[in-house]
Amino acid sequence: MQRERIADNVYYFQSDLYAQVTAGAVVGPFWAVVIDTLALPEESQEIRRFIEQELNLPVRYVVNTHYHADHAWGSCFFPNATVIAHTQCRQQLATVGQSSLAEARKQNLAMRRTKIVLPHLTFDDSSLILRVGKKTLTMFPLPGPCTDNIGVLVEEDRILFAGDAFMPLPYIVGGDIEDTLASLKKISKMGLENIVPGHGDIVLRGEIDGAVKENLFYLSAIRKVVRKAARRKYPMDMLAEVNVEECGKSRVLIGGLAQELHRRNLRALYQQLFGTLPQAQTDGDEEEEEDFGPEDEA
Repeated sequence: MQRERIADNVYYFQSDLYAQVTAGAVVGPFWAVVIDTLALPEESQEIRRFIEQELNLPVRYVVNTHYHADHAWGSCFFPNATVIAHTQCRQQLATVGQSSLAEARKQNLAMRRTKIVLPHLTFDDSSLILRVGKKTLTMFPLPGPCTDNIGVLVEEDRILFAGDAFMPLPYIVGGDIEDTLASLKKISKMGLENIVPGHGDIVLRGEIDGAVKENLFYLSAIRKVVRKAARRKYPMDMLAEVNVEECGKSRVLIGGLAQELHRRNLRALYQQLFGTLPQAQTDGDEEEEEDFGPEDEA
């Protein structure tokens, strides 16, 4: 696990084991807040050991930015903490989370130590403010990759823990492209010093504008691709040919998972826009090409 101090009493953690997923901690004089947990039990426990043994502080709160396993399942390794999340995160953990964990336990013995902890304190469309020593944490909805995603802003340092609303490659499977676009535009106007994305490295102040524009371009590009594919008899055949580089991103992002996530994005966006999964050509059929005309507007 990688660890870095971003500012006084603000820490960042990144997994070495799964998709460069991130977590954070903000510490005060008497206790600490953990923002997200990592994918596997040993890394979540390593965060706890660092705070309790090296910083000599208890963890009083754990914030789940959203319900995904790699961000929320490790809450159980902070048994004395109050868990904070969006109301929809609690609902998703109680349903999707429980069934997903049951399947994960069958495939990975290490996950048998993991339990779903339903958030104790939740909020909806408003914001929630928490003071940690001299730091002010403002939590607010930041949807896109999922409806329950929240951002956590360290006001004094202008550091945003963005959950999966900001990633090296936007991921909209299970989410909504319009929400993702709106959240990215909101982030760009916040006057931030650093962004901690849900996956990947910290984005520094001088890099933020470029990173936001690159993500907006990618989402616009995949929407154009999907709209063009929809004019074909077998849209999936075209979608399968469009790689992530053609849409402005590198396949080496997120530990080399970018091309696979891109492929899932295209399928998911097609379903979001047209209400059905894209059809692939069956054996013996030949696709009829259509004249697409000018490119669609974003």
